[in-house]
Amino acid sequence: MVAVAALAVLGTSCRQLQSRDQLNKGVQAFKNAQYPEAVESFKRAVELDPGFAAARLYLATAYMQQYIPGAESPENDQMAQAAHDQFMKVLEQNPKDKVALASIASLYLNQKKWDDAQQWYEKLISVDPNNVDAYYSIGFITWSKWYPIYGTARANLGMKPEDPGPIKDKKVREDLKSKYGPMIDAGLQALDKALQIDPTRDDAMAYENLLVRERADLADTKEDYQKQVQVADDWVQKSLATKKANAEKKAQPQGGITTDSPK
Repeated sequence: MVAVAALAVLGTSCRQLQSRDQLNKGVQAFKNAQYPEAVESFKRAVELDPGFAAARLYLATAYMQQYIPGAESPENDQMAQAAHDQFMKVLEQNPKDKVALASIASLYLNQKKWDDAQQWYEKLISVDPNNVDAYYSIGFITWSKWYPIYGTARANLGMKPEDPGPIKDKKVREDLKSKYGPMIDAGLQALDKALQIDPTRDDAMAYENLLVRERADLADTKEDYQKQVQVADDWVQKSLATKKANAEKKAQPQGGITTDSPK
């Protein structure tokens, strides 16, 4: 019995070593952007050691790297599904894996499955409350869901994009406010949170501008409309200034000797 147990342990150890060897091969292929080859190595690593979480996470990520957002084909859909399935298996082992949660949310976002994407970003926030990308993405999702409805409502009333608001039909305006006002407010709150975490997110500022500007069209009075448009204009200026500062910071040489004298 002791001998049998020893052989079982030895066999398990050998499979684990082989699994890690396949992982290393897969990582090398992954670094070289050879994703199909990486997938095969990671698949073998997982087959040899099904509990090897790192290998399964790499496998899911290698599938995801081959998914092309916006491309419509059965092969592309299959790649997204394969990535999703493997990330779900990662979560079966560790429900709080941040990479898997963020990746599933991103897959749904790229597929424009807005409600599913938001649900998964909210799950990510529950385990990573300071994830700035999650809050920003919820703001972006809000605008993506709202803008087609908003644009259609204005077009149906014969309003051109450059026509000032508020939306001229009171009934349409009130209906939009009732149905979508809370959603817009929640999206703005998510963007506010993103900017609290990272005040340099100029993209979050840009969507603050869009949502505030479009919400202004739901105002009851011209005065309220103009106030909200001014807030939106302020966000435009903040976004442009922050974007410029970010670009200048990125262009600065990192480290080394500088000619600035100490103050």
